[in-house]
Amino acid sequence: MNKMYEDFHVTDHWTGQKLHCVYQALIVAIATRHADAIDIKFLASGRPVWIAMPHPAWVEYNKRTGRVITDPLAIQTAGRYLKSAIENGTYEHGREMYTLSVEETLEHLNSVLKEVGAPQDALVATV
Repeated sequence: MNKMYEDFHVTDHWTGQKLHCVYQALIVAIATRHADAIDIKFLASGRPVWIAMPHPAWVEYNKRTGRVITDPLAIQTAGRYLKSAIENGTYEHGREMYTLSVEETLEHLNSVLKEVGAPQDALVATV
């Protein structure tokens, strides 16, 4: 899997500031904060940003495709979400946690899979 969203540069929609985003950690957050999610941490120009992707997205992806979301694919999906949030203006400087819905997770997952040329049966139809 290409590592396009583990270490990337992006320009903030509102400030024009160039941010350097780097993947740092992946944590199953069930025990950590009593959530049913996978938390993926990035540093955005040194500031921590967590992307929480709901565990049910893993189940739904498997149900729809028969495939699994691997850790590297989850990292790429979270990184793609972060990059798009910064580019489209939904990123808020100082906010540390962003929580995705199942459908948002699957949409960003699909985008990553399309970018790497994954087979059609790896893609999931989203709402």
